[in-house]
Amino acid sequence: MFLNVSSQRPKKAIARLIITILAVVIMGLVVVACSGSSAPTEEPVEILSPTPALEPTVEPTEDVYPLTLVDGMGREVVLPGTAQRIVSIAPSNTEILFAIGAGDQVVGRDEISDYPPEALEVASIGSTYGELNTEAILALEPDLVLAATITSPEQVQTLEALGIPLFLLANPEDFSGLLENINVVGILTGHEAEAKALAEELEARIKTVTQKTADAKSVSVFYEVDGTDQTAPWTTGAGTFQDVLIGLVGGENIAADIAGWGQMSLEEIVTRDPQVVIFGEGPWVPTTVESFSERSGWGEIAAVVDGRVYGIDTNWVDRPGPRLVNALEEMALMIHPELFE
Repeated sequence: MFLNVSSQRPKKAIARLIITILAVVIMGLVVVACSGSSAPTEEPVEILSPTPALEPTVEPTEDVYPLTLVDGMGREVVLPGTAQRIVSIAPSNTEILFAIGAGDQVVGRDEISDYPPEALEVASIGSTYGELNTEAILALEPDLVLAATITSPEQVQTLEALGIPLFLLANPEDFSGLLENINVVGILTGHEAEAKALAEELEARIKTVTQKTADAKSVSVFYEVDGTDQTAPWTTGAGTFQDVLIGLVGGENIAADIAGWGQMSLEEIVTRDPQVVIFGEGPWVPTTVESFSERSGWGEIAAVVDGRVYGIDTNWVDRPGPRLVNALEEMALMIHPELFE
């Protein structure tokens, strides 16, 4: 009996030992499997169990294309995507494109677009006056033609008939319009951030000037566009950017009663006796500061007597692009130098 009982105890003990060892081994495997303390030696296996979503640091942007925008002619223009091959047919547009970093996307330009210097490396499609060289434009395979107010309705129709997407930027009436145009070009080209940064920089410069001139005493100003006819030079009146610039820097345009561009007789200029004369200066403009004192009848005008005749880069003033702010700053110095000493 005792022998039989004693012979079964080792068997039961061994069985319990085996069960215990197996339990320990299984628990050890579970611990190892759950441990993240050591890097896996093989490619990690995809975890199928759901994980909590992380909060995005930036709001995801929706794909807005095709995008419909209304241009300066009131036309709805549908864009399938950001423009990558642009033909600019206005100097102001070309300057905006390069200023926001979209110069590499410009494959064609009008022959007058000469700024920045890099623009001259872009293929020219010739003059935009009269008939457009549509063959030259088509050869560049543009996905957008960027036009301006100087583009005639007939030219717009011609390009539309060829199936070329065209967006027209209207000439701005004030600096708000200019900044809006810059931001629109940013959208067209996929350079929204750069356009916004440029607009903010220009706006800050504008405020720096206008805050200084806001309470300045008014100074009478005559702006000469073309003095070929010295007895009745061309000037700019209401509705022109020259008039806006003069007003913003504490000047009073003596031709403000003229709508747009027009001529003013020498007799009228003498009667209104401007304190400052500013003329558009450029390589094709023969006028110089010295020439005013040599003009018959001009010697009695206050601006000539006091030596307050100034030339300004005509492209700064005539092109509604980023360099209009250069013109604002320069005119402020000419009209109210005492405020910027």
